[in-house]
Amino acid sequence: MREDESLGALVAEASTHISTLVRAEIELAKSELKFDAKRVGMATGLFAAAAFTLHLVLILASFTIAYVLHDAVGLSTWLSFLIVTVFYLVTAGILGFVGYRRLQGLAGFKRTRRSLQNLKSTDETPHLEPVPTTPTTTAGEVGAHRATIAS
Repeated sequence: MREDESLGALVAEASTHISTLVRAEIELAKSELKFDAKRVGMATGLFAAAAFTLHLVLILASFTIAYVLHDAVGLSTWLSFLIVTVFYLVTAGILGFVGYRRLQGLAGFKRTRRSLQNLKSTDETPHLEPVPTTPTTTAGEVGAHRATIAS
């Protein structure tokens, strides 16, 4: 510790160092977030492209299944396509029903609500009066007794 500096100067220097450190940490977090956001954006684009490609594959596979039913089983073309369409409608209905059932099973913040109710019930219990932390004398009153002695 430097002996020639006052306490106020040391506090000011420390607060400058702390604010510089906080700014540097914020800049580091921003740069890390930018890097992560770019990677997430790229991955999202790639997933979207893969999903679109899989959608096209599903359409082509549907045509393939319909024509296989037409050729191998001997069904008419319209009946083959109707069977594939009904299969997809049933699959979509089942998936929608399962999704709906999953949404009905949401907890709805039950644990958080219970925790808040417990906190509320503990707040209603009587507390002891807090001890005042403010001094009983103000800055103007400190040393007032000396003025009476000097006169």
